[in-house]
Amino acid sequence: MKPIQKKWAVPATAPVAALALVAFVAACGLPKIGPNKRDIFAGSVEREGDAFIVSVDDRVARATAVAPALGFSESLLSASVLTSDTIRPGDVLGLTIWENVDDGLLSGATGNATTLEEVQVDSAGYIFVPYAGRLRASGNTPSQLRRAITAKLEDQTPDPQVQVRRLAGDGATVSLSGAIGAQGVYPIERPTRTLTSMLSTAGGLTIEPSIAKVSVIRGQERSTVWFQDLFADPNLDIALRGGDKILVEGDTRSFTALGATSSQSRVSFETQTLSALEAIAQVGGLISTSSDPTGVFIFRNEVSEISNQVLGRDDLIGAQRMVYLLDLTQPNGLFTARDFVIRDGDTLYVTEAPYSQWTKTLTLLISPATQVSGSADTLFGG
Repeated sequence: MKPIQKKWAVPATAPVAALALVAFVAACGLPKIGPNKRDIFAGSVEREGDAFIVSVDDRVARATAVAPALGFSESLLSASVLTSDTIRPGDVLGLTIWENVDDGLLSGATGNATTLEEVQVDSAGYIFVPYAGRLRASGNTPSQLRRAITAKLEDQTPDPQVQVRRLAGDGATVSLSGAIGAQGVYPIERPTRTLTSMLSTAGGLTIEPSIAKVSVIRGQERSTVWFQDLFADPNLDIALRGGDKILVEGDTRSFTALGATSSQSRVSFETQTLSALEAIAQVGGLISTSSDPTGVFIFRNEVSEISNQVLGRDDLIGAQRMVYLLDLTQPNGLFTARDFVIRDGDTLYVTEAPYSQWTKTLTLLISPATQVSGSADTLFGG
């Protein structure tokens, strides 16, 4: 008679208990990249939150399509091109005066010609000529100034002859700085009397033209245009004036990308206008295994004028917290995302797909279960 061999059986409830425990832990502490759609909607005004959540359609896209308005002021646009002979404050002139007498007002015993070298135009635009007094020089050509001096002297000396020459000066210069090939101070000459010609003389841009802005500072006034608009609209190629300051700089606007995108970072604009679709592409697009295309959100503090228009109200005052929802799976979802304009300071947030959360749960469940099964086989000789 053979001895009876006893076999140990693994309790059937052990793996189930282990799986239940892991499921409980997973439900309590499953890692997330951020709030899901349910969490975001829980913060809406309708649920006693402080944000308005709006699904984007064509009407909303049009109402929120606001781009920064850049352009030169009327005074800059209307300024005429200076001729190369125009006298300006800071210029240095040379004057020669001939008198038709042997002993004239200015001439001496050695001749009837008097030369006045390095007569500088003062900051108010005037010069001083003996016996003619203080004369306005700025804004005149040498020929016009010559006639003015002659008119002042002809009552005091017979038939005076006057010659006016521009020698030098720092009044006809502009300064260029920023993202320009060669920063510095440049004279306004015949080839460089307009903005685009001066930029070319200074070596052009050192940044991408599509994001370059050009500012002109004249006195207390400052105006800015997009660099590309200078060539699209010839009227923007304004005439320069002595003392102008020209600054070239890149676009400083940016948005923040978070959530289930290929890149989570602060992203600079690469074009003058940026759509939601372009913003998604700029950060690498959605992740096929984790992004929820029905949960693309744009967070923004919206001015009351636009908030009232979007919500069909007229009682909102001050900036409002707005959350715009894009559903890329809708029949026209991609068109809507293409038409929705991203603005400076926006936050683009893509929620995680429910499938991704389920995959994480399965991973946490399967791994401990495999370990339990392996341990049982080792313990009981399976």
